[in-house]
Amino acid sequence: MNPTTNSYKDVRRANIIQLFLGLIIIIFLNIIGSAIYFRLDLTSEKRYSLSPSTKKLLRETDDIFYFKVYLEGEFPAGFKMLSRSTREMLDEFRAFSDNIEYEFINPSAASDAKTRNDIFERLAQQGIQPTDINVRTKEGQKQQRIFPGAILSHKGREIPINLMAEQVGAAPDAIINNSIQALEYNISNAIRKLGTASKPRIAFTEGHGELSRLETADISRALSDFYIVDRVKLDGQVNALTDRKEGEDGSFAVSNKYKAIIIAKPDSIFSEKDKFIIDQFIMKGGKVLWLIDPVFASMDSIQAANRTMGITQDINLNDQLFRYGVRLNSNLLMDLNALPIPVFTGNVGNQPQYSFFPWFYFPVLTSTSKHPIVNNLNAVRTEFISSIDTVGNPGIRKTILLKTSEYTRIAMTPVMISLEILRSEPNPADYNQPPQPVAVLLEGEFESLFSNRIPGEISKAPEIGFTEKSPENRMIVIADGDMIKNQIQFSAGNYNPYPLGYDRFTGQTFGNKDFMLNAVNYLCDDTGLMSVRSRELKLRVLDRTRASKNLVMWQLINTAGPVLLVILFGLIQFFLRKRRYAR
Repeated sequence: MNPTTNSYKDVRRANIIQLFLGLIIIIFLNIIGSAIYFRLDLTSEKRYSLSPSTKKLLRETDDIFYFKVYLEGEFPAGFKMLSRSTREMLDEFRAFSDNIEYEFINPSAASDAKTRNDIFERLAQQGIQPTDINVRTKEGQKQQRIFPGAILSHKGREIPINLMAEQVGAAPDAIINNSIQALEYNISNAIRKLGTASKPRIAFTEGHGELSRLETADISRALSDFYIVDRVKLDGQVNALTDRKEGEDGSFAVSNKYKAIIIAKPDSIFSEKDKFIIDQFIMKGGKVLWLIDPVFASMDSIQAANRTMGITQDINLNDQLFRYGVRLNSNLLMDLNALPIPVFTGNVGNQPQYSFFPWFYFPVLTSTSKHPIVNNLNAVRTEFISSIDTVGNPGIRKTILLKTSEYTRIAMTPVMISLEILRSEPNPADYNQPPQPVAVLLEGEFESLFSNRIPGEISKAPEIGFTEKSPENRMIVIADGDMIKNQIQFSAGNYNPYPLGYDRFTGQTFGNKDFMLNAVNYLCDDTGLMSVRSRELKLRVLDRTRASKNLVMWQLINTAGPVLLVILFGLIQFFLRKRRYAR
């Protein structure tokens, strides 16, 4: 037999064996891959990796969550990026749960104008905020209305998801980036809202002149997606915030009725008994969101007489807050970065004329903190705010959440507040104080204000269940009661709340609602969603100036470069094969 023939058969046999081994390995890897799921995310910020809390949420889904995403159509580059990122995020969600389904819809697809307008109106009524953009076409520029949002359906219920971040004064690229960054949080949050079976209880306190139901209507409605929201009057009732159950052996078990309470802008004195009730609620693990005005000042008086006095408002909480780690200062903060208010400037004919001027007593706060409560938060509007000092108690961790800008002025009380300051340009030299803290997060084991202050027969009484030190706990102290207050519209004899954060004079929507929701979520240990919200993704955009300057070079690199690489690769392969077979 010819040796060449034998050699050929051996090579052929080896190739067939290699082919079968390769097929066996591929089948084996597919079997393993179907049983063990994993992905590799090589991006520096793990852009395509879901957080552990989101994965856990998805694995616990029990039925179909159906997303109708209204981001289909011809958009500018930024919105195309948002649309693509939304699709990729939903694909990632679907990889961890078979109960995630979606479709992308173009709400402008209808050729009939009436049909389009009906669709637009229905989407707006469902809660998706429209955005008007300019689109370049063959005919030139035209304005297009888009709805950067989605409707999530689950078990017959629906909620809107606004995918476009609202940030006052932010650049378009930054808004798109923050919107993409918030996708996991917004989608996870929506799934959680519709999928939660039982809700914890929280409460607004009453009895000390706190904000009314109408003044907190919008935040109460928003919080009701996560919690059962009550209102509770302390009124010296020891069991207002706690349950006391007596066992068969005569022992007492004392537990909190609520996971958190919100004390929103009280204006009357707290009795020692009410302070004791709140203190013991904290000592037993209850969370508190304090919104306290250390100084009383009213815009109603200014509107009536063009001036008013800002005076210290002592409601007997200073010693309690000091014990927990903060001191509210009797001052008013003025800031050049402030909310404009309408001011009467005269009459034209019989019509009164108003102009907008920044009212320095209403600072607009923009957070630079990376804490999940305020990370990428829209600017927050305030009214007559004061500063907060962190004091004593080294065992308590203190985090500044919000503070004024570097153009701050501190007015000590009593202070005359007058519209006269709007008649002239502010002197920057008067606004040279460093940023002042306005909202502080306190975390740790708090000590009771009433340790060694109450008689032994009370502290040791089992039905009281007195506790001297809390477990690991949290509270947030804000020196502005109006931060949680929604404006009110009077129309057709009815009072209706505006959305929290919406300013009816400027038409802007600020981040107050998101801040309050994040604050309560964080206090109630909903840290999974908070950790998702704190993620930061980098927007890698072109340097347009540099790109236009070297336009021809970049065009050649992108068009001719790949072709030259293929030719170079082919030449290398040709010479290697020629050298191999020439031997």
